Amino acid sequence: MSSTDNTQDNAAYVEHLQIVQSRWNDALEAAGFDAALVAAGHARPYFLDDQAPVFRANPHLTQWFNDDHCEHSLLLVTAGQRPRLFFYQPEDYWHQAPEAPDRLSPFMDLQLYSDPAKLEAAALGAAQEINRVAYVGEQIGENLGEDASRNLPVSELNPAQLLSHLSYQRAYKTEFEVSCIRQATAAAVAGHHAAREAFATGAAEFEIQLRYLEASRQTQADVPYSNIIALNEHASVLHYQHYDRDPPTARRSFLIDAGARHLCYASDITRTYAADAGEPGSETFAALIAGLDAAQLELIASIETGQNYLDLHEDMHRRLGRLLAESKLVHCSSEAAFDLGITRSFLPHGLGHLLGLQTHDVGGHQTSPAGGQNPPPEQYSTLRLTRPVETNQVFTIEPGLYFIPQLLRSLREGDHTRQVNWTIVEELMPFGGIRIEDNVLVTDAGTENLTREAFARLSAR
Repeated sequence: MSSTDNTQDNAAYVEHLQIVQSRWNDALEAAGFDAALVAAGHARPYFLDDQAPVFRANPHLTQWFNDDHCEHSLLLVTAGQRPRLFFYQPEDYWHQAPEAPDRLSPFMDLQLYSDPAKLEAAALGAAQEINRVAYVGEQIGENLGEDASRNLPVSELNPAQLLSHLSYQRAYKTEFEVSCIRQATAAAVAGHHAAREAFATGAAEFEIQLRYLEASRQTQADVPYSNIIALNEHASVLHYQHYDRDPPTARRSFLIDAGARHLCYASDITRTYAADAGEPGSETFAALIAGLDAAQLELIASIETGQNYLDLHEDMHRRLGRLLAESKLVHCSSEAAFDLGITRSFLPHGLGHLLGLQTHDVGGHQTSPAGGQNPPPEQYSTLRLTRPVETNQVFTIEPGLYFIPQLLRSLREGDHTRQVNWTIVEELMPFGGIRIEDNVLVTDAGTENLTREAFARLSAR
């Protein structure tokens, strides 16, 4: 969505900018810089083409200016001073030029330029009056290219220590940021509701995608990531990327992983549904969805501040082991399913990730602002979040239970093949898999499930 919303009258937005300014002041001091020049970036055309992918601005800039319509713009953040935004507003009859962000004038000095070279020159001139300046963003332009260190006095390109401080602090959401994620969640839930209705009428993946976009009031360019609209066995491809134009002959299952954006902040929601058709295995698959949904809610209810997210991830694997045993997908006990690593063949991805300006927000493995890392253990190498759970974090909880041919083939050929009930597994292979994903806010009182609340509000209408 556009940042044309009247955010300057919002007390939460004012407080947000004050917090962001304070974080940048601390980060600049810790990294030994007096200022940072933050580049929005620009879209880069495809090879031998004049068309480019959808532009997404540098999140270090959109944290201040919540809009992607800012290509070539530069923000000069100086410790203890008002930021200066050098905003690019071209005179262009090929494309709609961005509106001048006058709403930001109470918070930062705004300078408009129609010529990118003059904009760069002005920004560099301002930077040269400051002792130590860092550059944050993609390397752009002649002046801000690989030789930027010659043009910016005592500067560095994307200094690790500065970025570490900024990335670590982004995990703690301001009231304004939570509001944005909440509204992005509500938009996505409206799309999910329409998508489920389309699935119930027998729609193809392509039609479901169109219904989702319409109901969530988004175009394909607006969504935070490419929606996953997977029918039947397509749900076993974790990032399934196609939209079949024709519906399958048999309707077995539907997995939708789709989000929305509001003022550059993302939501990320997944639901899985079983078809009503009497296909072999349909009742078992529906029971597995209900079981995984219940396990996910129980896990969320158990979350406390101070917990390590890695422990939550392992707790979910233990719960998955119980579900596998209760559903007779394995012959062994739930404890053995976990201890032998069998659950990892059914759930190969991490439990979740930080959520914010980016769908997979930064800082998930950091142990401190200084940049210390806590990488996930080898057996959970894809886990994106290993930090302790703390107040004001927003992250996803997204367990899954999949029937992925590649992983099950390895399990079948391995030492624990006799522990698996292959008769039931093979019956469920055409259903693809299950994922349930919610956006969760950590509060002083526990957790707030932004996704479930949005679904409840929609159902109450």
